[in-house]
Amino acid sequence: MKTRLLAGAAGLAAACLAFAAPAAAQDIPESITVSGSAALVTDYRFRGVSMTDKEMAVQAGLSVSHESGVYIGTWASNLSGWGTFGGSNMELDIYGGFATEIASGVTLDVGLTWYMFPGGLDTTDFAEPYVKLSGDVGPASILVGVAYAPKQEALGTWYNSAASVDYDNPGDKNDNLYLWADASVGIPDTALTLKAHLGYSDGNPGLGPWGTSPAPTGKYVDWMLGADYVLGPVTLGVSYIDTDLTKSETAYLQPNFSSTKNGSSIAGSTVVFSLSAGF
Repeated sequence: MKTRLLAGAAGLAAACLAFAAPAAAQDIPESITVSGSAALVTDYRFRGVSMTDKEMAVQAGLSVSHESGVYIGTWASNLSGWGTFGGSNMELDIYGGFATEIASGVTLDVGLTWYMFPGGLDTTDFAEPYVKLSGDVGPASILVGVAYAPKQEALGTWYNSAASVDYDNPGDKNDNLYLWADASVGIPDTALTLKAHLGYSDGNPGLGPWGTSPAPTGKYVDWMLGADYVLGPVTLGVSYIDTDLTKSETAYLQPNFSSTKNGSSIAGSTVVFSLSAGF
């Protein structure tokens, strides 16, 4: 899962952190941790669906956390095809929350993500609160989460079909529920980590104000199996991603819900490669 903050402030903060002199970096209080990441991926899949027309994406994120457990952050990616909402064709996520250990080795994380699409329609932005529990089970790290976006215009069914020229139901509001579980396990004495993901979406079975939807058919399942390999300062990743969305189920979403190049499904099985680095 990102899976949008004060865009100007976040961008300025990232630039300052990246190019600040060592002396300035030392001024950050010990109670505050700043971390960031950048990645190049062969396809940006959001809950199993391509948001970049099955093409490459450049992504980056920055987060600031306090020892109390409070944190804020931002994450961004380019978009294309189904994932675009006009404007800069960019997704900018801003998130914040609170994480704390509630039992030995078990962490509770409660927060909210604001999904923004700079320059696009205001009705495409939406807020999604989440709750996550994570911990270790033997050699594996496990995370389970619930994200529930209350009724908002960005999640409503504005069109009854992608072929509609005009809104059939403008201003409609709907909600969206996403349940997921992630697991990872490191292979002893190696730099290799195996990972897996399973998600379930339940939202509006239709098309929102820009002809898309976070849960295109209303209810569907997505999953991922993959591996990461740490090689010096970078991580190489490979993931097999798929959904249970069928061609017949998504027929009413066409032509939006397909590759602009050959009409193939943007939610079908695929292998995604990634190259990432963090600090």
